[in-house]
Amino acid sequence: MLDRDYEFIRELVYNHSRINLGPDKKELVSARLGKRLRATNLTSIGDYCRFLQDEKSAEELSHLIDAISTNHTFFFRESAHFDFLTQRAVPEMIERRSKERWSTFNVWSAACSSGEEPYSIAINLSQSLAAARPPWNWRIEATDISHRVLQRARVGVYKEEAIRHVPPALQRTCFQKGFGPQEGNYRIKSALQETVTFRQLNLLEGAPPFRDPFHVIFCRNVMIYFDRPTQEELVRKLGRLLVPGGYLFVGHAESLSGIQHGLELISTAIYRRPA
Repeated sequence: MLDRDYEFIRELVYNHSRINLGPDKKELVSARLGKRLRATNLTSIGDYCRFLQDEKSAEELSHLIDAISTNHTFFFRESAHFDFLTQRAVPEMIERRSKERWSTFNVWSAACSSGEEPYSIAINLSQSLAAARPPWNWRIEATDISHRVLQRARVGVYKEEAIRHVPPALQRTCFQKGFGPQEGNYRIKSALQETVTFRQLNLLEGAPPFRDPFHVIFCRNVMIYFDRPTQEELVRKLGRLLVPGGYLFVGHAESLSGIQHGLELISTAIYRRPA
């Protein structure tokens, strides 16, 4: 890949997704563009760059962002966050709900990838809210910039490796095990699928299309791809969408240190909007 082609791709990706590809990502980008060259029947990255400049290539830009986005995940990744959700966040909100007149427990998985995170949240809430009296419904909004991974998330079928951190008892109650041609696959059960709404969303474009604030927002392992101004913009936006006392979970490799946000650090990669 020529330097000028890489710089063109870097700028294009940044302008449309705010993903900040550093100078050390050239080989990674080159490898991921191989699939797009085959899909578009182009023979070189230079030709692909010229194709992207054509006004008729708007759909291909979406495929480019999909190819660049990193989407490695699994159920209950960074499990301490789910322990915190069960042991502290949910009990706090249950205690406050009658006073605040909350009808629904609202959660947003803001970079949901192929669905492992929001379905993990659904499994968690199916357990932690089971004893709530009176019963309390929940709603999970799950968004991602990638159409490709959202299609996989809506199907809700996963390889055995992806559910390796799900306790065996929950594997039996929350998944349908595949047989025959589907051997080694597990489908999330429809009752849990119905609690999650998937939609495509660029986190940095305009105001998110949500009416009600959230008690919990997961936005994990996405800000590491953004530069500092973009991180600050996003964290401020997320903070405004939390209820007072609501929690923001970020990735363990991420830090809000040095960012002006007004949130309280509660635990590793967990922040709280002041009540």
